[in-house]
This record gives sequence, structure tokens and C-alpha cells, in this order.
Amino acid sequence: MRSLSALAHEHRLGVFRLLVKAGAPGLAAGEIAGTLELPPSSLSFHLAALENAGLVTATRTGRFIHYRVEPDAIRALLGYLTEDCCEGRPELCGRARPCAPAAGPASGPATARQGKTRA
Repeated sequence: MRSLSALAHEHRLGVFRLLVKAGAPGLAAGEIAGTLELPPSSLSFHLAALENAGLVTATRTGRFIHYRVEPDAIRALLGYLTEDCCEGRPELCGRARPCAPAAGPASGPATARQGKTRA
């Protein structure tokens, strides 16, 4: 599956999760780069991989390119991942746990360590 391969990279997964959170309007490339603190050239590479996997689409609006997730691709990916869940009975798997917050500049191991005190 191309979508799993595309999401296997930390930055691409971060971009994807950010766009999922943004919803239908999506985000401009500059907003994505600023939020995730990625250089524009690196972001372009990762967005192209997500677009080639069919997970996101791009729309030009004047000088800006807005990216948004493809809901059908998300449904297809989830369907693929849960197709054989619990011996073909996904209702037995129960409710999914909420996901951890999307990785961004204010999250990660360094931030977690800052909140801890030494004994």
C-alpha cells in the first residue's frame, strides 16, 4: 500500500495529521511549514509523496497552494487496516482509543522532559 509507505515517515505523518485536523478547508503550504517548522523544500518533497499516495490533494488559489486530505483515501486505509480485525468481525475490536496529539514544535521528548522535576 502506497499510503502506508507515505505515512511511514515522521514528517509526512505530522503533515497528514495536521491536515486531518484542519478539515475540509485544508491549509496553505506556508502554514504547514510554519506550524511544523519544516523548510519549504523539505515540505514540498513530503507533500508530493502524500499526494502521489492519494492521501492529499492540492488546489491553487492565486499565489497559494492549499492542501487537504482525501476522505475517501482515509476510509480506504482504515478499511484495509481493519478488514480482518478480530477474525473478520471488527465490531469485536471495540472503540478505538484517541490518537496522541500531532507532532509539532511544542511536542515530543524534549518538551516532556521539561515538565519533569528531578528527585
